[in-house]
Amino acid sequence: MRRVNDEKKTSYRKCQRGTMKTLMVFDFDHTVVDDNSDTWVIRCLPDQTLPDTVKNSYRKGHWTEFMGRVMNYIGDQEVGPDRIRSVMESIPFTAGMTDLLTFISENKNAVDCIVISDANTLFIDWILGAAGLLAAVDHVFTNPASFNERGRMEVRRHHDHDCRHCPVNLCKRRVLEVYLAERSEYRRVFYVGDGGNDFCPASCLRGRDAVMPRKGYALEKLLAGLDGREDKVRAQVISWSSGTEILEELKATLRS
Repeated sequence: MRRVNDEKKTSYRKCQRGTMKTLMVFDFDHTVVDDNSDTWVIRCLPDQTLPDTVKNSYRKGHWTEFMGRVMNYIGDQEVGPDRIRSVMESIPFTAGMTDLLTFISENKNAVDCIVISDANTLFIDWILGAAGLLAAVDHVFTNPASFNERGRMEVRRHHDHDCRHCPVNLCKRRVLEVYLAERSEYRRVFYVGDGGNDFCPASCLRGRDAVMPRKGYALEKLLAGLDGREDKVRAQVISWSSGTEILEELKATLRS
């Protein structure tokens, strides 16, 4: 009897040999965390604002280059890496996301998890690390970042691509397609996001997969505007407000 009870308690953790895993794909800003990490970093400045010369230097589709100028300005104000890191670690998680990621970290034999984000490696590593959630994520695909010899944080493009729908530094669909092509087929893929740049990867999902747009954000509005046209998005659309709803969908898939 004890053995039967133990098997019931670990029903999510046990994955029979040959059973395909589930893949969770997350955007980061306004999805895993409840703000934009690239704008949150401004809080490390004494007056928490940027001069107009930096603000007005942004060109559409060239956010990474803009963030390079932002971080250079922050360095010029003698704000060091430790201060930047402490501010980034204070960013709030979206409701229910820590429980969701904790569940994923405890069920790695049944669930793979990746992040595809237009943020950068340092911000994501710091934020997940401070929350003890790095173990939940198998791979992070984002813009590389590091500090140079002057103590300035430099941000580089994740890759070059020819997708006319995405920013020049990152096409999330291309990242997802390459990732899936290099691995065995997943039983089901969940794509969880909020923004306009999450539509492109959603369009490569299969009918048995699910795209999960955050309620009230751009991705949900784009998907609603399709009027059921399966030539654009074949996956099931499941909107969410908190990580708790995503967790219930994931558990239902693992039970089925």
